[in-house]
Amino acid sequence: MPVEGIPRRLSFTKSVPSDRIITHFPQAYHADGTPHQSIGFSQQVRDACSQNKTGTVGLKICKAVLVGDVAVGKSCLVNRFCHHTFDRDYKATIGVDFEVEKFNILNVPFNLQLWDTAGQERFKCIAASYYRGADIVLVAFDLTDIDSLGHCLQWQIDACKSARDPLVFLVGTKKDLMVESTYAQVEEEALRVAKEMNAEFWATSSKNGECVKEFFFRIVSLSFEKAMKGELNTMNDKQKSIGNELIKIDEPPEDIYEKKKFKTKCCA
Repeated sequence: MPVEGIPRRLSFTKSVPSDRIITHFPQAYHADGTPHQSIGFSQQVRDACSQNKTGTVGLKICKAVLVGDVAVGKSCLVNRFCHHTFDRDYKATIGVDFEVEKFNILNVPFNLQLWDTAGQERFKCIAASYYRGADIVLVAFDLTDIDSLGHCLQWQIDACKSARDPLVFLVGTKKDLMVESTYAQVEEEALRVAKEMNAEFWATSSKNGECVKEFFFRIVSLSFEKAMKGELNTMNDKQKSIGNELIKIDEPPEDIYEKKKFKTKCCA
């Protein structure tokens, strides 16, 4: 039996699976639904990776917290990506569930921690303790339940209180249940909310896997790019600091070395 507040599922892979290798920058789901306009890994990052000058990024664990109303499909989204499974009758999360996924990005190892938090009111205090230090905040809502979209801004505010300037994503679930005309209306509202949250919008289906892999590859790649740039800036700042502390001496001061005096002949 799971214990409240204790992750009930630990999953560690021994090596990077072949389907977790990223060589190309994944694109956004909607051109108008993202604050991130990059269409590829920066040349600075590519050069650092090819020259094996990645600092501590290769040892970094990127922490992502998944929040949202109860029964919007958070755990199903995680299970579809991590285990390639879908369970319509999956039981509500108690406290927090936890997964670790290993990636290889531009030949650099990179790990993603996924903290799947409970949406029930009685578990909010427990889940909130896991928000601290998050690099990514994933706010999920049910595309078939417009009320769950209306709660997303508050979920973001709560999750970001203890996070460190995280990347924010707004992800809609259960797209397979939507008809095209209805989805268009929901998407329009979701894009508006995403802009207000300064988040990137995605629509997914855990049942058929639509856009699930692309979504997680996108969040990991953006986090990797951000981490690499931060590492490179830190390395450059250290080099500049060391350079400024170096003292250049063109000529030694005259008083450092004494000139030799010629010995005089002793008098008889």
